[in-house]
Amino acid sequence: MNRRPLRCCGATAALSVALLLSSCTGAAVNGGGTAGSGGVGDPLFPALGNGGYDVRHYGITLDYDVAHKRLAATTEITARAEKDLRSFKLDLQGLRVTAVRVDGRAAAFSRKGHKLTVHPAEALAKGAQFRTRVDYDGTPQEMTDPDRSTEGWVTTPDGAFVSGEPEGSMTWFPGNNHPSDKAAYDFRLTVPQHYTAVANGELRAERTAKGKTTFEWHNPQPMATYLATAGIGKFDVHTSRTRDGLPLYVAVDPAEAAASKKPLDRLPQIISWESGLFGKYPFSSAGAIVDHTPPRIDWLALESQTKPVYAGAPDTVTVVHEMSHQWFGDSVTPKTWRDTWLNEGFATYTEWLWDEHEGGKTPQQQFDALYKTPKDDPLWAFPPGDPGAAKNVTGTPVYERGAMVLQQLRRAVGDQTFFRILKEWPAKYRYGNADSADFIAFSQERTDVDLTGLFDTWLYGKGKPERTY
Repeated sequence: MNRRPLRCCGATAALSVALLLSSCTGAAVNGGGTAGSGGVGDPLFPALGNGGYDVRHYGITLDYDVAHKRLAATTEITARAEKDLRSFKLDLQGLRVTAVRVDGRAAAFSRKGHKLTVHPAEALAKGAQFRTRVDYDGTPQEMTDPDRSTEGWVTTPDGAFVSGEPEGSMTWFPGNNHPSDKAAYDFRLTVPQHYTAVANGELRAERTAKGKTTFEWHNPQPMATYLATAGIGKFDVHTSRTRDGLPLYVAVDPAEAAASKKPLDRLPQIISWESGLFGKYPFSSAGAIVDHTPPRIDWLALESQTKPVYAGAPDTVTVVHEMSHQWFGDSVTPKTWRDTWLNEGFATYTEWLWDEHEGGKTPQQQFDALYKTPKDDPLWAFPPGDPGAAKNVTGTPVYERGAMVLQQLRRAVGDQTFFRILKEWPAKYRYGNADSADFIAFSQERTDVDLTGLFDTWLYGKGKPERTY
């Protein structure tokens, strides 16, 4: 995500999962089991996510009435029970739930806050794969983050767009809303004729009938809920391929087309350059969604998987930043929100490398300029490896001091080892989750230099470090 100030540039018929996945076992435990927890113990967002199951696939079907800002929707969730379950929870903010079914049988449900508690007709056995269908409707709402930024389902003059980081995905579909539970997705988005609906992955079908158009999108690689997106509007759509054959799908609001052209024309070059640094591009397509957003939107972009969402025309550096997230954040996703520096520090450091590539400052010069800032500067407000509070998850230290950690690592281990780390890290944890401890161990395995003091000081130390490497 790019939320920093401008100075620097997360239908009513269901889509059949059975066509995509093997059939569910639906094993049940009569009368037994426990209640799945609400929350997975995230240190910054303890109420997000749910325990007791692991999601394998989401099938999200939406019919959106642009004029009245209402949707009728069904989400089918295929998951595996990690314990015997007599009930489990999903995250869903607002919207009216009209029915819930588990493995085709009606299930009782209740709601409290953003938790939807589901009681299957029979308890689920540990290891069973089960399918939950939730039917719901209403007017989806945006929400305000702890850092006061706007996210969720945000309406625009000609439709809507989604920002899911860190909590916003639950404003438009029920799920296990935490980055530690990644899944494949299919979307069936129905909108009025002459509108376009864009989501993650590849467009599989587009059909128009009775004044409406349905777009079917398939995202096969694992994805965290906060990275799922749906953009609806009267977009200018451009499709192409990179020299390596990677499909590109770019949707731009006409009001942002002129200002977006030059940065987005460089998208193939940026992907190629970043692939050289970080290894093969991790997904089966790429692209962008550029919307013309309301003035109240106070962030720049979100790294939605395969298609970053831009709240207005991006500059080239912002495209570089968001595309680097396809490796750092999207393919390799933090285990908890405390480790967001593994997303944003790497993306900021990629900006520094790009600046040097374009004939500007070196990363060391960027570091030196930041290090000159006084001790009371927000840069030193908290350590990037321990933001301490939800409101800090996208704070300056996560971005800029996170990048400074990487420059100190580069100085300590040398260029050859450092760039090996940049390429091997996203390869080892491809499509998975990792945390700071994993990165520290990963880096230490690749050098004889003792990195304990470096990470203690620069990643976890409070205040402005007195020592540089």
